[in-house]
Amino acid sequence: MADFSTPMSVGGATGAMKMEGMGSGYLHSTLDEPVTETIMRDVRMVGSKMMCVLNPQKANINTLKDWDLWGPLILCLTLATLLSWFAPPEQKSLVFASVFVIIWCGAAVVTVNALLLGGNISFFQSVCVLGYCIFPLNIASVICLVFPPSGNVLIMWRTLVVAVCFFWSTGASLGFMGELVPPNRKALAVYPLFLFYTAIGWLILIAAKR
Repeated sequence: MADFSTPMSVGGATGAMKMEGMGSGYLHSTLDEPVTETIMRDVRMVGSKMMCVLNPQKANINTLKDWDLWGPLILCLTLATLLSWFAPPEQKSLVFASVFVIIWCGAAVVTVNALLLGGNISFFQSVCVLGYCIFPLNIASVICLVFPPSGNVLIMWRTLVVAVCFFWSTGASLGFMGELVPPNRKALAVYPLFLFYTAIGWLILIAAKR
């Protein structure tokens, strides 16, 4: 008969089980930790991934391979809320829904394309990377909508800001996704990425013109 008297240690938030060979002091359970500690650990995890996007040259690709959808969801909701806030009253719901659908459906389409090209990445890893890489465009929306300059340079200023953040987002995603797609098929993976972030940048420019 099996002996059920021996306690078993199970990992917490990440779903990883701490196995033997890692040292007796290393094994622990996160089930008893305070809720605030769990939240702060997730916040630090999201923050570290955003920093990877802001500085992709010094980023560790394994950081984003440990996928989560909290960060992309927060960035998506932030962008959708901000653009809908500055939209006309009769278009607020439409703008919010459009941003939400474009981000998630667009990320899914780009991911399926990468997988069909033989990409060595899981579906949720790809969605995580694409979602975090809209962070520069979130910054662009804040700059264009919340702190718009006055005068004749308004359009040029907004276009420049969105263009810089667009290339930032695209470059960051290419840095991560490019390593996971066969070299002879990278061009086929770049085109959907370009369209994905172009659509988001265009939404920001349209909202900023109102």
